[in-house]
This record gives sequence, structure tokens and C-alpha cells, in this order.
Amino acid sequence: MKTLFLAISLGLVAALQAQDPSATDEESEDVSGKWYLKAMTADKGIPGKRLESVTPLTLTALDGGNMEVTVAILVNGQCEELNVVLEKTDEPGKYSAYGGKRVMYLIRSSVRDHYVLYCEGEVHGTQVRMAKLIGRDAGNNQEALEDFKKVTRARGLSSERVFIPTQIETCSPGSD
Repeated sequence: MKTLFLAISLGLVAALQAQDPSATDEESEDVSGKWYLKAMTADKGIPGKRLESVTPLTLTALDGGNMEVTVAILVNGQCEELNVVLEKTDEPGKYSAYGGKRVMYLIRSSVRDHYVLYCEGEVHGTQVRMAKLIGRDAGNNQEALEDFKKVTRARGLSSERVFIPTQIETCSPGSD
């Protein structure tokens, strides 16, 4: 359960962090605040097999370009909260976590206020690749989903195994 939780939350956080919140470029978006996981897929297993629902993720900019993410998910009737710090790397759009065991890349979607997060890393000794679609609102967006599928196919992931989680607004750690 914790592996699934960590993989989902880490991917979400990385996606939001990939835009430097201190950047002054007009194209730069302020990534602090609330984001929603819209869809996901992976090369190993079914990404949402035990995931029941997910709350919006809260992203907070930290000093040095790092970010903290807070997210709660409901898995097997248990609600847990996770806080993760993503570390900015020298490569634009690339972040690491868990001592460099996981890296994330942000890909701007062709649909406004949506991003695709592509993640690679080790989970319990196995290399896993995942992609997640995130957006500023909780609603489904078919155009963003189609763009997500195109991006996942280009990276060798199955667009046929896309999972769309249920959104919930609140979830208290330890509750069921």
C-alpha cells in the first residue's frame, strides 16, 4: 500500500515542481497551490489496482527551488497523508527524490493548465516507469486525456492501461 501511495504522490509532486516558481519568464506558471491527478499509467502492473480515491495535492515552494508536496490517498479503506520534498536538479524540468532513486520530468500538455509527469525509478528493487496527467481543476477533460495518451505512447507506455482515479476533497490520515 505504501509503495503505491509513494509512487502516486511522488509523481504528482514532481509534476508540479518542474516549473521553477522563482522564474520570471512570462511562460512560467505559479505551481503553488492545488492540483488534481486526472489519469495515470505504468509499465508494471495496474497503477490504480488498490487506489480507491485521491485528494487534491498541495504544493509549496521552498528555498532553493525545492518543493514540498502534501497529498492524501484512500487505499484499501485507509487514508494516509504523505509529505515529500522534491529536490531541484541542474537539468531544467528534472527533479529527484528519495536519495536519487526516483527522477521525474514535467511535460507541458497542449491543453491549458495540464501537465504530464513522466517518472522513472526504483520501487522495492524493480525499475518502474509511470506517467500521470495532472490539472488545476477536478473535472475530466477529454482533450487533455487524449494528449496524455499520445505522450505515454511516445514514451513506450500503454495508453490502453490508463487509470482514472476518483477525486475526493478531504481525507484524514488513519481514517477509513
